[in-house]
Amino acid sequence: MKRVLVTGGGGFIGRETLGPLRALGFEVDAPGRAELDLLNGDPAAWFAAHPASHLLHLAWDATPGKFWTAPSNLDWVAASLRLVRAFAVSGGTRAVVAGSCAEYDWGHATLDETRTPLRPATLYGTAKANLFELLDKAAPGLDLSFAWGRVFFPYGPDEAAGRLLPDVIDGIAQGRRVAVSDGTQSRDFMHVEDVGAAFATLLAGDVTGAVNIASGTTTPVREVILTAAAHAGDASLLDWGARARQASEPQYMAAATARLHATGFVPRWPLADGLADTVARRLAR
Repeated sequence: MKRVLVTGGGGFIGRETLGPLRALGFEVDAPGRAELDLLNGDPAAWFAAHPASHLLHLAWDATPGKFWTAPSNLDWVAASLRLVRAFAVSGGTRAVVAGSCAEYDWGHATLDETRTPLRPATLYGTAKANLFELLDKAAPGLDLSFAWGRVFFPYGPDEAAGRLLPDVIDGIAQGRRVAVSDGTQSRDFMHVEDVGAAFATLLAGDVTGAVNIASGTTTPVREVILTAAAHAGDASLLDWGARARQASEPQYMAAATARLHATGFVPRWPLADGLADTVARRLAR
């Protein structure tokens, strides 16, 4: 039996990996912080009591508006190194860790795992990029099959308040005016259920190294905002340009997805259907 430890299994992405992992034949452990405290606890003790053949590490500080510069990024690098090393020493053989498109040099329009350099503009991106490089170099010596999933722009009904789409949907539904950016930038959006399934497929396979977790389709942010607002109610409540963009934020970000497709992953959600689903399920909560 394949057994996987999923960290962050109760989070936005993590909960969407559990069903796909079980469907792929995994026995899943997804402990909460009270059971496995990665920042303060001993992961070696966990693996001694709960041996795992696979590790899917998603846990990190993702507090909206704060995670880009949070000092806790340093703590999560250290905790992640301890976790992966303890997993390998315990006999684990396959690990997948969540990274971010924030690792890349955003001066490149298309972000490709094999060609685009890593030159992060934020502390968060720097922490993720450094962790990837350390684990990628260490994996052979740990006798570990290692892959790194660089997440682009997930969305879904349970996304935390304080992020773009939840603020648009909740504000419009409540009849409030909603501040948004000018929306002229373009991004790769992926339904969180597809993100979860992509991670499960990556873990179950043998592809190593960095893999973009993205749809492969780039859409103007303005179009996404308008679609979500129309499903939620009155799009005229949008205040365009009233929400500041990050100074380092690029105009265009596209993801290369050939390596993801090589895992056998097949997405379920076209963007239009995914946005309709997101709004309907969020408003029904």
